[in-house]
Amino acid sequence: MPTPSGERGAQSAAAVSVTGLRKSYGDKTVLDGIDLRIPAGTVFALLGPNGAGKTTTVQILSTLVAADGGQARVAGHDVATAPDAVRAAIGVTGQFAALDDLLTAEENLLLMADLLRLGKREGHSRVRELLQRFDIADVARQRAATFSGGMRRRLDLAMTLVGDPQVIFLDEPTTGLDPRSRRTMWDTVRSLVAGGTTVFLTTQYLEEADQLADRIAVLDGGRIVAEGTAEELKARIPGSHVRLRFTDPAEYERATGALPGAALDDENLTLRVAGDAGLDALRALLDRLDTAGVRTAGFSVHTPDLDDVFLTLTGQGTAQDGPGTPLRVKETHR
Repeated sequence: MPTPSGERGAQSAAAVSVTGLRKSYGDKTVLDGIDLRIPAGTVFALLGPNGAGKTTTVQILSTLVAADGGQARVAGHDVATAPDAVRAAIGVTGQFAALDDLLTAEENLLLMADLLRLGKREGHSRVRELLQRFDIADVARQRAATFSGGMRRRLDLAMTLVGDPQVIFLDEPTTGLDPRSRRTMWDTVRSLVAGGTTVFLTTQYLEEADQLADRIAVLDGGRIVAEGTAEELKARIPGSHVRLRFTDPAEYERATGALPGAALDDENLTLRVAGDAGLDALRALLDRLDTAGVRTAGFSVHTPDLDDVFLTLTGQGTAQDGPGTPLRVKETHR
């Protein structure tokens, strides 16, 4: 799990600093004055529904698109007045691997070294290092067209690192990867940050943000609607409860008498008891049932996750579909 930014580098300089950033396309306002501060050596995740402005934000910060207003600095350089300095300090990995399939892994990396004008000796040294670092040295002479999805993403990220960037923008880097390849990519990101690199991540996988990010911002309607650690964001969303399941209607009736505040589901013989889903609260609830002589068929503990945060804060759903019923939950079954 990531180390919260408050515990790591709280006083470090900002690798990315954004104030009042604005961008419109015609009559459509994409960014409506957003503010961000990302400390060096951390992972920052930007979440939001499609069309929220995530990619536009990355494009502005990587100097691909000009902002209409506000200020942005990356690695200490103003993106508007010093774009060349920004480009020299960053790496960008898009949603799809930018590889030449006709070239080998080694040739793709050497091509990038040439584009960055590294000397021949420095370029070859850097390529050898990256082939080893990303565990593709044994397939260095194979064409990229033969690589699996996970290997292609590793090679793509290795190409991003040829110039040894201070800040890396990863735009949905694990799209299309299987779970094992995704977790390998997560380990790679963690190792980059451990070495002092700053990672700006956009993702549609909320578990990815939960696993990697020191801080998360939720972008909706061109504005930052929430920002904090994953735990801070989850704490803002109500909905923790315990669901009790019964197979005997008589036991179900006794339980409704013992727990008058529970939400009832007569058709499925279940009760939903709202409140703290911690161990002490759960023990107290089970003690109440035991005292009342009630036997359950089982129970599950439901707590809000980043899906709930996303759906609630972006207006794509509410915290609950109905009384005591979360939209999407993590469950621990007995």
